[in-house]
Amino acid sequence: MGDRPVPFWEALAPADRTVLLRSAAQRSVPAGRQLLAQGEDSDHLIVLLRGWVKVVAQSPSGYRALLALRGPGELLGEQAGLDRRCRSASLLTATTVEVLHVTAARFLGLVRSRPSLATALEQTLSQRLREADVQRTGITEPVPARLAALLLDLAERCGHPEPDGTGRRIALSLSQDDLAGLLLTSRRTVSRVLEQWRSAGWVVTGRQSLLVRSAERLKEQVYEG
Repeated sequence: MGDRPVPFWEALAPADRTVLLRSAAQRSVPAGRQLLAQGEDSDHLIVLLRGWVKVVAQSPSGYRALLALRGPGELLGEQAGLDRRCRSASLLTATTVEVLHVTAARFLGLVRSRPSLATALEQTLSQRLREADVQRTGITEPVPARLAALLLDLAERCGHPEPDGTGRRIALSLSQDDLAGLLLTSRRTVSRVLEQWRSAGWVVTGRQSLLVRSAERLKEQVYEG
């Protein structure tokens, strides 16, 4: 999993956070709500202060895929917001979230006048490009290796230990379709691999619930891939 990039909000100097808070509208949004809609014209950006958001895209035929998960501190909707283009994906709240809404015009004004904010934006845009490169090159790896790496990452970023010490539960509602979308593979393939791991006792799955019981076995899958 390596060194994790510093989220946009955490990369800001305290003074820049204060200015951004004063320039934005802050609100709390429950799980299951839409923050941005694919295809809409909008001129604002979102800073995710707390919680998790799904980035979802729908094809003309109606197929919907989960493209990414965004967590605390991340900047959302920056590309379409700054370029004044139609949104290429929707943002759906996976948990209750706390967000800042700031107009693109106001945000750009702050970027021009505050160097650390400009640097944090550049880092975010560079990270998006790296993510796309990793996804393209990683697709040649076996699905078990990619699924194991994904589950380990999710367990670390948004998981919590079970009270009885039996493993680490991923605290997000993710379906097998969601996992397949993140891995650019089929639901059937994900289901087959998870069934093997369930039988071996490495994971426990429920209705959109997943418990990692053997991180060591999953790490072996990553290295063997």
